[in-house]
Amino acid sequence: MSSPAEFYNSLPPVSKAYGTLCFLTTAAFQLNLFDLRTIVLLYQPVFTQFQTEYSAMQMILVWRLFTNFFFLGKFSINFGIRLLMMYSEIWCATGEGPFDKRTADFLWMMLFGAFFLLVLSAIPFFWSPFLGSSMVFMLLYLWSREFPTAQINIYGLVTLKAFYLPWAMLLLDTIFGSSIVPSLLGIVAGHLYYFLTVLHPLATGRNLLKTPTWVHKLVALLGWGVQSNSGVRPNSANTATGSVAFRGRSYRLDR
Repeated sequence: MSSPAEFYNSLPPVSKAYGTLCFLTTAAFQLNLFDLRTIVLLYQPVFTQFQTEYSAMQMILVWRLFTNFFFLGKFSINFGIRLLMMYSEIWCATGEGPFDKRTADFLWMMLFGAFFLLVLSAIPFFWSPFLGSSMVFMLLYLWSREFPTAQINIYGLVTLKAFYLPWAMLLLDTIFGSSIVPSLLGIVAGHLYYFLTVLHPLATGRNLLKTPTWVHKLVALLGWGVQSNSGVRPNSANTATGSVAFRGRSYRLDR
């Protein structure tokens, strides 16, 4: 791309929306526009100060189920790595991905991943205040399974096959002192999605996680494009752009 604006406009619609929300959330936090305790995933009072200072926030608030996914951490090396994992390594660097003309399927994958991560995080041992990193690792894991033999260069130091990339990034998290629990949750969520949409259908011929019609209709309503076999007609002239957002061997995740 000749300019950052062209690169940004070329991003797939769902990834662009999610990445933008993550960046804006971090920017707003750095500018002290809000308190992280207002968006943290909190199923029950965890910290003593919440009980004394924020008694009104002790109950589950609906927005927390969404906002916790939009924080990837403060502006730092780790934050930059997360964005690179989301765009450069996964959907943009290779110019292809497993969701060619399947924007609705990609959105459904993220919704399924978010739901599963929320369920896992409800278990005290796996609880994490923010699940944005988990979502990014889920995307990374799916990409690594779709293109396992692709050669990936990490910071010009190590070259390895894409299949091992999630584990290499997990090791970097450990080196940088980050908790590995959110990353592991993302890998588990990614493997479950891969099993239900690829491995199980290949073995039994049954797809247990088919994208619902309402997701196709939502994507068509937003003008983000629909896959050719969805049975839903787009209602926007911009659909053509959205429908080619992901280029790659889409058939592997749609059987």
